[in-house]
Amino acid sequence: MEATKPNTLLESRPGQLLLGVSLDDDATFENFLIAPANQQLIGYLRAAADSRVGEQFIYLWGAPSSGRTHLLQAMCHRFTTAGHRSLYVPLQELANFAPLILQGANTLSLVCLDDLDCLAGNEAWEAALFNAFNEIQAGTTQLIISSHCAPQESQIKLPDLASRLQSGLTFRLAGLNDTDKRIALQLRAGNRGMELHDAVADYIIARAERSLVALMQILDRLDESSIKEQRKLTIPFVKSTLGL
Repeated sequence: MEATKPNTLLESRPGQLLLGVSLDDDATFENFLIAPANQQLIGYLRAAADSRVGEQFIYLWGAPSSGRTHLLQAMCHRFTTAGHRSLYVPLQELANFAPLILQGANTLSLVCLDDLDCLAGNEAWEAALFNAFNEIQAGTTQLIISSHCAPQESQIKLPDLASRLQSGLTFRLAGLNDTDKRIALQLRAGNRGMELHDAVADYIIARAERSLVALMQILDRLDESSIKEQRKLTIPFVKSTLGL
């Protein structure tokens, strides 16, 4: 095993990151529902994680709740399992980190920066990312950045950084339709030992907030309540538990 790097890095270990940030144990490729439009993207990421070949920089964009965070964390899980060190930074939590967290990122095998939009316009962070980008490009570290918009639509102010963001392989992550969301709910429920019938899943999707993140949070609540009350997932149980 390689020596531990300074904890200015948000460095991954099995299921956990330094500085108190954790990976979701369920955020794996096996638990990701692949919509037909995303087949090429998922195939490419799997191959990149397993063989560490392909483009050094990948820019992944899609609407909120399209699965960007899941895929970035899945990459970190896969690299960690293979014995490679990785860096995952959730930029939505920008206030919890300092730009110097990116120093030395080029010593790792994988760097994943989630929600680029959150640092746009922040001069210190843009400069730190630009410097890290240049260091990474000079080595073998793989860099994956996610955003809600295409690179040419980014609100990044530093011109040289904006140019760098358009230099890699770009993928758009397509969102899920209601049928896909039902399957995703059932997949997650099955992984937790719960049976979620079509009618119950459709009932939840029709009445709850429709983002996949919100739906998974609802499933977490139902899981907890079903264990406590020793009840199956039925429409009456969903009504009583969630008030839907």
